Amino acid sequence: MSLIADWEKELEAIFVRGLESWSAGHRTPETLFSEADQFFLGRVGCSPRELFDFVEDCLLYGEPLFPEILEIQRLRYEYFVTVQGGENSGKRATMASLPPKSEAVEGISWLPRLIVKARLKLRGEMPDDLMYGCGGDRPFVRQMKTTLSGFLRLVRDSGEDNRRIVATVKEGAHR
Repeated sequence: MSLIADWEKELEAIFVRGLESWSAGHRTPETLFSEADQFFLGRVGCSPRELFDFVEDCLLYGEPLFPEILEIQRLRYEYFVTVQGGENSGKRATMASLPPKSEAVEGISWLPRLIVKARLKLRGEMPDDLMYGCGGDRPFVRQMKTTLSGFLRLVRDSGEDNRRIVATVKEGAHR
């Protein structure tokens, strides 16, 4: 699958329409985006639910803003195209398969869960009830002196090497 020309501009246009649609009272992924928008999102590896969650949190909490959302989606899109050949895996994780929020690694709570969420985001396998970049993730990455996209990049670049992820997060947190 080749890159879709101007996909980033179209994603931004859909995001802006989503903000307007939310403000007009459309509060579900199915009603927030048109069928054409939903089709486009699928072609770039983004589910309507994922973009809905970003729109909702942006409006309710003031974050994440579009530049960060775009960086996250760039990483997902690159993975979608290069690793998945433009095809979703067809798998969805369950909420029960995630580590609990309280689980810790080397004394860092939330990190085991966020590692799993980042891998699911890269593969497009997030359950509908889960958001990469949620209100728990955002303070965590700030505390660790990184960003949502920076953490996603770290997980992508580390593959299955959890020790590398933990060491990098710990190093960042002590800066």
